[in-house]
Amino acid sequence: MAPGYPDKIFVTIAPWLLIIVESLLVIAAVALVLMSARGTKAAEVFLSENSWFARLARRKTLAIAAVAVCTLVLRVAVIPLWGVPQPMWHDEFSFLLAADTFAHGRLTNPTHPMWIHFESFHIIEHPTYMSMYPPGQGFVLAAGQLLGHPWIGQLLITSLLCALLCWMLQAWIPPRWALLGAVLAMLQVGTLGYWMNSYFAGSIAALGGVLVLGAWPRARRYAHVRDALYMGIGLVILANTRPYEGFMFSLPFAAATLIWLSKPKPVLNSTAWIRVVVPLALILGVTGLGMTYYFWRVTGNPFVMPYQVNRDTYAVAPYFVWQKPRPEPVYHHAEMREFYINWELKDYRRGRSFFGLLGRLGYKARMLWSFYLGPVFTLPFLAFPWLFRDRRMRFPLILAATVLVTLLLETWTLAHYLAPALGLFYLLLVQCIRHLRLFRWRQKPVGYGLARAIPIICVAMIVLRLSAVALNTQIEPLWQRGNLRRDAVLKTLEHTPGKHLVIVHYGPGHSPHIDWIANRADIDASTIVWARDMGAARNEELIQYFRDRHVWLVNADEAAPQPEPYRPTAAAH
Repeated sequence: MAPGYPDKIFVTIAPWLLIIVESLLVIAAVALVLMSARGTKAAEVFLSENSWFARLARRKTLAIAAVAVCTLVLRVAVIPLWGVPQPMWHDEFSFLLAADTFAHGRLTNPTHPMWIHFESFHIIEHPTYMSMYPPGQGFVLAAGQLLGHPWIGQLLITSLLCALLCWMLQAWIPPRWALLGAVLAMLQVGTLGYWMNSYFAGSIAALGGVLVLGAWPRARRYAHVRDALYMGIGLVILANTRPYEGFMFSLPFAAATLIWLSKPKPVLNSTAWIRVVVPLALILGVTGLGMTYYFWRVTGNPFVMPYQVNRDTYAVAPYFVWQKPRPEPVYHHAEMREFYINWELKDYRRGRSFFGLLGRLGYKARMLWSFYLGPVFTLPFLAFPWLFRDRRMRFPLILAATVLVTLLLETWTLAHYLAPALGLFYLLLVQCIRHLRLFRWRQKPVGYGLARAIPIICVAMIVLRLSAVALNTQIEPLWQRGNLRRDAVLKTLEHTPGKHLVIVHYGPGHSPHIDWIANRADIDASTIVWARDMGAARNEELIQYFRDRHVWLVNADEAAPQPEPYRPTAAAH
């Protein structure tokens, strides 16, 4: 065997190591159930009508509260091992800028006179300095910042998401199955998933979708103002987190509501208009006015989103497949041109060919499968064809088809892009499990055993991942916990007296997806300011502006970056 061959094998399989382990657990569980099933009594466990789990589930409010508390306690309990996540990706720093702005009672910030040195991804510098994203996630993180740390907001909103997922499922399926779905979400999303352990807007957008999906059947059934308010709040959240995906997700609800109102039931219709349609219209109207005011404050135009300003300023490749590339703008920094031209534009053009399109669709399918399904949830989805015979699942399946169209129209897709449909996914998942429990193998009722294995495997994977961290064994990418190298430099400077200006230099082959330039809302008042290395001459104007600060140079691409006193001869040319 050639020297280093085992290392090459490990590097090849490392990104798939957790998937491989989970697949082996699923195979072992299926084999064990098929060989040992003797009847339903031993296999039902908590899925039976008389189990403690079912008794808790029947107390619906208590079940919802239990999910919230368990999610919160479980994630806090693993902080000694898993830690508090550090931001790493462009989006996270952009959301944190919005959070810092809102936490200080402002909607945006004035453009800094030295803005060209702080230019970064997914923010705008003109006409104001602000995140390009809708404000929903910024408000969540701002609440956390006011409580002590932005991640507290993410922790609380994800715990609330898992709890309200239970509430949503209660409107569609029996209580014990609703509680099972919420527990599965707690294990997959609410503990070590990246929505809980990052600063992305996955949890808050998913919460909006859950509110809409849970309130809609209740509003149709009871026509209560309360359910209309819940649905309206969900639509407001979607509009301020994932506007495009949220709009597409909402279209089937709008169509179904119109059909419902058109039915010849005069008493129901008059009640529905007063208790459902009018409150919804008021909520959406007030929200529309609030959003246009926010846009006006940030961009100077009530009908132009910060997102549009950012893309018009920097991007060439479009976000939708039917759009054409824009002319290339003038870039002030090589890292930004590398991202927008050598990555985004090249990837967009690659997807314009037939085989490139197939490759992109394959990548999307693989990425979404690994996040939402994985081996453990693929098992119950083998029963998916049975859902087409289920009348209760007709509308959810139409909704799923709409989500699929939404996916196909986007140039790029990440798991949190489809966050509005998280509740829909768990509804379909639990319904598949319900069909799976009826499965028989050689006249043996093995379905309950297979259903029971699913949460057990989820728990086993969490134990495995935490054990690996405790044993200092790397079985998954380190980015799961953020940019620890930048955080190490940040902590070093925080313990160094005085104020600091950090000029960041990148080495050859730097990945534009990992950037260190991210500042607070009030740059001049910040203890630590991060700036791009623009060469000795341009750096000097920035140093003169911050003449009262210690100036450091950091090579971000070193294995263990350390701040060194700045010397003009060390600056990039």
